Amino acid sequence: MATLNNGSILLLMIALLSISSITTSHAARSLLQLPNLPTVPSLPQPTVPQLPAIPNMPTSVTLPPLPSVASLPTLPTASPLPTLPSVPKMTLPPLPANIPLPNMPSFPNIPTLSPPPSN
Repeated sequence: MATLNNGSILLLMIALLSISSITTSHAARSLLQLPNLPTVPSLPQPTVPQLPAIPNMPTSVTLPPLPSVASLPTLPTASPLPTLPSVPKMTLPPLPANIPLPNMPSFPNIPTLSPPPSN
């Protein structure tokens, strides 16, 4: 049943691809057989208005004085954060001294065939 299902899906995909390629090639052929179309007239180029000139900035500007530190308001002091409890350190149990390693199976020897003698 699964083989029939996979086969029908494959046949459906092949049919869809072949139909789509036929319509694509037909459209391409009809585009190639069109008569010479009139050329598109060139449009006038828009003119860009001139940008206004950038005014000159004064070079010697006097800034007002900055406020002194004494006149600034004081910030409220924050209470200290509570300390976090210490976490005990994790330790692993000791490993045994002699760990028996499992025996790995060996690969079977595959006999090789000699090539036929050349004439």
